Formats: sequence, structure tokens, C-alpha cells
Amino acid sequence: MSPPFLPLPFGVFSVGAERPRVGVAVGDRVLDLASALGDPVFDHPSLNPFLARGPAAWTETRATLLHALRGGGPGTEGRMEPYLIPRERVRLHLPIEVADFVDFFSSIEHATNAGRILRPGEEPLKPNWRHLPVGYHGRAGTVVVDGTRIRRPRGQYRAGASGALCYAPTARLDIEVELGFVVGAGSALGSAVTVDEFEQHVFGAVLLLDWSARDIQAWEYVPLGPFLGKSFATTISPWVIPLESLAAAKIEPAPQDPPPLPHLTGTTPFSYDITLELRLNDHLVSTPSFASMYWTPAQQLAHMTSNGASLRTGDLYGTGTISAWEASGYGSFMELTWNGERPLELPGGDQRGFLQDHDVVSLSATAPAPGGGRIAFGQVSGRVLPASDEPTTPNERLR
Repeated sequence: MSPPFLPLPFGVFSVGAERPRVGVAVGDRVLDLASALGDPVFDHPSLNPFLARGPAAWTETRATLLHALRGGGPGTEGRMEPYLIPRERVRLHLPIEVADFVDFFSSIEHATNAGRILRPGEEPLKPNWRHLPVGYHGRAGTVVVDGTRIRRPRGQYRAGASGALCYAPTARLDIEVELGFVVGAGSALGSAVTVDEFEQHVFGAVLLLDWSARDIQAWEYVPLGPFLGKSFATTISPWVIPLESLAAAKIEPAPQDPPPLPHLTGTTPFSYDITLELRLNDHLVSTPSFASMYWTPAQQLAHMTSNGASLRTGDLYGTGTISAWEASGYGSFMELTWNGERPLELPGGDQRGFLQDHDVVSLSATAPAPGGGRIAFGQVSGRVLPASDEPTTPNERLR
């Protein structure tokens, strides 16, 4: 009988007042890598020093851990046991020091739904959409970890039936269901990363909640795109799932018509079979699937560097909203409620157009594992705090 599959997601943890350091999740425990492997690269409050070592080191470390955790030879049985800490004893932190943050718009379902909602009577997709992965640069300093409370942002927008211009708390707070991909190995300025080099640069994936103030976004985005309506917060999960752990989840990508230009075409294109679950106040409201995404993570990375822009260790890019043609798979509340026109019915008679103060949004995901079973990505969540003149502290957490 083969041993159970271990995805070995990497994260950063602390116990009590101890300094945060790198660990991997092993079932319901966390392995302290600095102590277990005696390597100072893991005695850091972020994964960045380890990620900078590159793909050969990532593979070697994973092989070493699997060998030791499975009792790979005489003397290895139980050697890791002293360094395994129950999860209930640890606090999880932001796993990476985010270098740059880019967010894409790569679901044809979401792009079409959004176009129909915001521009009724027009062609929902802009002419460039099927030719390149549309994206924008976000704000790395407001990427936060699971559990961080999200203060309702203020901004400028047109409000009410009169369309009067105001500066006020957003009345249309939304989230978008996404995955994030973490860059480990950088690239030189002036060189482009090809589609086929994706796995040489990207270490792994996280869950991502893209918080969006739709009224602020609608007023500001013409002609240059999202800015303050997006930059106030982006939440990611604390565990980074290595790409090596997702090998069994690889699938053929969605068809693309017209065929992309050569710099966005790989020799063996693939996407991932990942199923996500979106909950509002513990109530399941949507189950989007990443399998239908039009632009793949590898194409997004290639496009991001196609002008010679360099990659840095710790770069994070969001896939864009993962959505569907059916309401059961919509990836944002703008779609689920059709911009607030069709409020979402919740248990107990509650309704939602957009997010209210004290609402808790959570996202989870699973992917196929070798030999059957599923890999769990864990969870990412955030509670909405009322707008306030008081600043949100870095340690203002949900739990």
C-alpha cells in the first residue's frame, strides 16, 4: 500500500511570543523547518529567502521532507516527531514579503457577466480581451493574511438616484474569488519569461480574496482602470501549495478563439482542476471552478513579462475572478446579485446585495491528489468592519 499523499504546503508560523519562522503543514500539525532541517534559511519571518534558491532547491527540500516524514530508511523513523507542533498552538502569518502585486481579469464568464451588468446593450467583451490577459498593477503593501479584518473603505463616487458626487464609505463592498500565484525565482530586467518557463519561476498557489468597492471603482476606472476601489485590501491564505503538489490537478486548458500570438503559446499548455467554495457567514453561496478559466497562469506570467518587466522573489499575481455561466458558480457578489438588483437570499430571511458590516466572507478550495482523494488549500477569510476614522492596526484579526 502506498503512503498517503502529503502536499506539504509552506507557510510562516509562530508559537506564543517566539519569532515567526517557516513551517510546512503535515496533517493537523506544523513542522518547524529551521529546527527539523537545521537550515537557517527557514529561520525567517517569510518564505522569500527559501523561494529565492530556485526550483532545484524547492524539489530537493520536498524530497528530503517526504523521505524523513515517511520513514525513508533506518534511523529516520520518528526523527521529525519532536519538531511537529499541533496547529491549535500556532499562529499563522503572511507567508511572503510581497514584492509586486498584479491582478488579472481572465475568466470569460466573469468578463462577460460584468460587461452585461455594467454596459447593457453593448458587446460585453472589449476588443482586446480574447488576445491578451487583461490586468492591472495593485498595491503590495495592502496584501494581508487570512483572518485580517477589513475596514470598509471611504472613497469618491456618485451616490443615489441623483448621482450626487460624495466622499463616503463604500455602499457596494464586494469580493472576488481568485487564486494567487507566488513567484519564487526572479528574472532579469529586459528579458521575457515564456509560457513554458512557468514552473521554473512560480513556486506555488494561494487562495485570494480580492476586495472591491464597486461604486468607487465605477467612478474612477475610466480611463485608466482600477485604483482606490481595489487597493485597500487583498487577502491571501497562509499556506502556499507548491506547484509540485498540484501535478495531478493539471488539465487541458479551456479553448481559446482566436489562437493567441506565439509569445502566449506554449508547447504543452495546461491549466488546473481546482474547485472553490465561497461562503458568506458560513452559508455556501457559490462553487466556482478554475478549470474553465480562459487565460492560464502560465500565459498570465508570460504576458506580465512580455515587455521585459522583471520578476522578483515574492511577486504575487491574482488570476482574476473565477466564475461561471450559472449562478451557482458566480465568483463575485456583483454577479450573484446582478449588481444588487437581485438580492441574495440567506438563511433566516436575510438578504444581501453587497456586503454589510460584520459580514464574514470565507473561501476554500480543493484539487485532485495523486491516487485519488483531494488536496485542501485551507481557507482564507475576512470580516467587514464599519468605516471609521480610526486606523486598522496590522494585528486586527478575525480570530
